[in-house]
Amino acid sequence: MYRLTVRDHMMIAHSLPHPAFGPAQALHGATYVVELTFRRAELDETGIVIDIGEATGVLGEALADLRYRNLDEHPELSGTLTTTEVLARLVAERVAARIDRSRYAGLEVTLREHPDAWATYTMDL
Repeated sequence: MYRLTVRDHMMIAHSLPHPAFGPAQALHGATYVVELTFRRAELDETGIVIDIGEATGVLGEALADLRYRNLDEHPELSGTLTTTEVLARLVAERVAARIDRSRYAGLEVTLREHPDAWATYTMDL
């Protein structure tokens, strides 16, 4: 299985209003390093998984309306606990909607909130 990964980042604000999140229940900021990995069993006719520029562009599009936003006020996320895991899935779903899914075996999105903590969502295509 071949894999190609690109990275970007996004800065957001949000709150996690549930007792499980302690002080993170209050409005706070987070900066995520976002990694997008495309998987395919065989390379295409040009010898690649996906063009790096194309992959970077797709990721940027998926993040565009999340950057510098208070996610508590984002219409698509109303009433959602915007945990790192939930956001990883959201980005993966947005990427999947922007690509020719038949070209890939799957994709992964990892959000790194801290050098020692991250979450990944894996999607088979």
